[in-house]
Amino acid sequence: MDIFNKVSENGHWLIRVSLASIFLFHGFIKFPMAEMMSEGMGMPLFMIYILATMELLGGVFIIAGALFNDLLTRIAGAIFVTTMAGAIALVHWPQWSFVASESHPMGGLEFQLLTLLISLLFVAGGNRAFAMASE
Repeated sequence: MDIFNKVSENGHWLIRVSLASIFLFHGFIKFPMAEMMSEGMGMPLFMIYILATMELLGGVFIIAGALFNDLLTRIAGAIFVTTMAGAIALVHWPQWSFVASESHPMGGLEFQLLTLLISLLFVAGGNRAFAMASE
């Protein structure tokens, strides 16, 4: 049973690293594609750069939060909630399935909703988000 307790204590790293990877990747790729995304989404170019920067900061903060400061974890969660709410509202709504379709070439909202809800858990619980869930 001791091994399960050890895994449980460190299981938050699986979620943190996953979220950080998702947002770091999406943040980095937005910079070289910013003009194309701006035109395709009908968003001002500076908003694409702000979004990319937010995603990069969130990715760094979610990892740094576990090592240094609970507030960084909560800020990362809030950044992710904001970006995912925007993605759902502007791109993926109302299609549920992640599969691209003629009306939703970027797919539906199931992945974005899951990411948003996990991020809300980090906002609410900070570094104890997953410890609270296992108590």
